[in-house]
Amino acid sequence: MSVAKILVVEDDPALQEALVDILTLNELEVTAVSSAEEALVALDDDIAMVFSDIRMDGMDGYSLMKRIRALKPYLPIVLMTAYGTIEQAVDAMKSGAVDYMVKPFEADVLVQKARAYFNRDASLDDDFVVADSASVQIKNMANRVAKSTANVMITGESGTGKEVLARYIHQQSDRKDQAFVAINCAAIPDNMLEAVLFGYEKGAFTGALKSMPGKFEQANKGTIFLDEIGEMRVDLQAKLLRVLQEREVERIGSLQTISLDIRVISASNINMKQAIAEGRFREDLFYRLNVFPLHLPALRQRPKDIQHIANKLLIRHSVSSCARPELTECAMARLISHDWPGNIRELDNVIQRALVMITGDEISASNIIFDDGLASNEASVEVFNGQIKEQRVIESGELTSSDDVTLDLKARETELILSVLKRNNGHRQKTAEDLNLSPRTLRYKLAKLKDQGIDV
Repeated sequence: MSVAKILVVEDDPALQEALVDILTLNELEVTAVSSAEEALVALDDDIAMVFSDIRMDGMDGYSLMKRIRALKPYLPIVLMTAYGTIEQAVDAMKSGAVDYMVKPFEADVLVQKARAYFNRDASLDDDFVVADSASVQIKNMANRVAKSTANVMITGESGTGKEVLARYIHQQSDRKDQAFVAINCAAIPDNMLEAVLFGYEKGAFTGALKSMPGKFEQANKGTIFLDEIGEMRVDLQAKLLRVLQEREVERIGSLQTISLDIRVISASNINMKQAIAEGRFREDLFYRLNVFPLHLPALRQRPKDIQHIANKLLIRHSVSSCARPELTECAMARLISHDWPGNIRELDNVIQRALVMITGDEISASNIIFDDGLASNEASVEVFNGQIKEQRVIESGELTSSDDVTLDLKARETELILSVLKRNNGHRQKTAEDLNLSPRTLRYKLAKLKDQGIDV
């Protein structure tokens, strides 16, 4: 059963046992490990908070914190150390810790910190990065709706950042100091989702060895985020509708109702109107959830965001003490010209690959590897004020020199695609291979050219 837990990372066995006992006695679920390396393995979606020692063999607590911030920037982390100084405390808070505890500390201090930060959202306002006019408009609307109590439904392709937007709305609302509880409705088996959402009493079903609060109960006074809501089965939709209408929930196996004061943000990457027409989603529930709709465009539809998001991801994933590497202008041009079928999730992967591939302090175009696994062997370019100067081109499988030509980037891309397509007598698979593009990406680019009236 999916239950929110605290992850304790402590290499002293006696202290680890004491921490677990104190938190468990206060009715908090705990997972304990003895090293940072084990912590990264244990870091699943059920972890709602981390207590970590700083001084440990192998990876220390500071490095672990940076790794966790890269993987789950919203997860609250409290660092513990016996070597506390004001300077260390300041450094820890600047690096992403929500708090800092100096050993030895009293049991009630530990419990106080746990209750203060458990299931809280530690993400920052600037995690929702915008620069393109389309996404700037969405951020402005998010700021306005955040001040209301209206339920919000976010739609958009997979990987566009719907959860990041939901967390941003929570951070801008009056509930920002309360819990933000996220649940992926498609990731939990149908026979478990009801218990996870609404909770259950001991003995309510086989395996219910003790009472457990549901996600709605955990999010009370705060915000619940129901991701992939369109995948919820219809009979459970009816129960969810009742919870939203009555503003109260009953645990499975209980006759007692629990009043709710809660903000609901939902998200889906499917066509909800089509799901309603096909009987897969209740229309009355849709209108209850869709009070304020927000549509998050695909990354290819907001190209000005790419540079800013890429730089944000570089900061997040550059966890070593050395200076953060910079993207060269050629590398950035390659990122901007890609169509990003996997959206921000794909961009995140590409940035992580680039950090693996680099040997210096710059990320070049050859370090940019897309999801087809191929790096660039296209024309090498230098970028000057938004234009490119061609240095070499692909010709019959070999790189040869050519006259310097200064062209607009999109015009050069169009010229290159059409020339390689012509050389291959219109064979699209061969053209995609020569250009190091996936067939899907090439189809998309050719369709765009047709829309512009270009004969392909």
